Amino acid sequence: MSIEPVRALPLEQLRERTSEKWREYDADVLPMFVAETDFPLAPAITAALHHAVDLGDTGYTASRNPLAEAFAGFAQRRYGWTVDPSNVRSTADVSMGIVEILRRITQPGDRVIVTPPVYPPFYDLIAEAGASVERVPLVQTETGWELDLPGIDAAFAGGARALLLCNPHNPTGTVHPREMLAELAGMAARFGARVVSDEIHAPLTQPGVTFTPFLDAAPDAREIGFAVASPSKAFNLAGLKCAVMVTAGDRTSAIVRGMPDEVEWRTSQFGMLASVAALSPESDPWLDGLLHTLDENRVLLAGLIDEHLPGARYLPPDAGYLAWVDLTALGWGRNPAKRILRDAKVAFHFGPAFGEEGDGHVRINFGCSPEVLRDALARVGALVGS
Repeated sequence: MSIEPVRALPLEQLRERTSEKWREYDADVLPMFVAETDFPLAPAITAALHHAVDLGDTGYTASRNPLAEAFAGFAQRRYGWTVDPSNVRSTADVSMGIVEILRRITQPGDRVIVTPPVYPPFYDLIAEAGASVERVPLVQTETGWELDLPGIDAAFAGGARALLLCNPHNPTGTVHPREMLAELAGMAARFGARVVSDEIHAPLTQPGVTFTPFLDAAPDAREIGFAVASPSKAFNLAGLKCAVMVTAGDRTSAIVRGMPDEVEWRTSQFGMLASVAALSPESDPWLDGLLHTLDENRVLLAGLIDEHLPGARYLPPDAGYLAWVDLTALGWGRNPAKRILRDAKVAFHFGPAFGEEGDGHVRINFGCSPEVLRDALARVGALVGS
């Protein structure tokens, strides 16, 4: 079966949107910072939301709804992961799920490991849960990034009680291999620690790359792990507020089941309906088309960086639509996105927000049209040598 690529909407139409991506900066700025995409909704989602509006189906999200079964079906089809729907519970978004889990597996002041450069809200979520951050940076190799397992082992030995995992990793797009996740799980189990795995970018893993859900990596992972996931990144549903918390062990499942009902009541009705549509087999062709388009864009971006930003370093991600680009060689300082925004009118995400490992870096959202990518890189390239 041929794959029909998903194409971005025209820029003039996108500027009618009122979301963060399109309202943070003036209209002369190309926004490529926050993780929103420029594509139309999958048809099944549009149909589900229109139907709900036509019915006035805007009440409370039912305690009995098809979300858990939809997620389990998606996990089986896309990852080969068997999920028990009874171990799936919803909440408003992945960040909220992380905080609610951390509150129940840590005590005030406990240390939680993060692996920078990493999604900036991780630092705040740990603090919100009452814990403190312990940094164990990724190790950069010639071919990508990987978890520093000896460093994580030392942190657990020193008393860290949990690790907040980004799987796949944001901003590098790294898909952690099964054997590494299995070793991490065994390590945490030996020290009586827990792993909370943020798997929001998992649906965006490129064909030819194998995504391993943390809970499916090894028996130890099922006993000590929690996964938090949502179709919101892949299907651009962040504003609809719906995510799932998934467990596989008796003790971890009891922790999530023991959360107050209010945690689940925070799930949006529209978010639930849209997520069920996104996770259905009907949306698989759209997702395959999106991955095809993102593959084209990540390759295009590599060529544009070579053309316009000599000396910049970029490894195309294995998952997602976010590019982690090292601009240190251009001499634009610790936070080059500031100059780029001011002088080129292109908004990239500030690298240092991801940790000190982000100094000299920018994160570029390439979930857009090729024309926007070309325009953005040409604008930035015009600054070279100036």
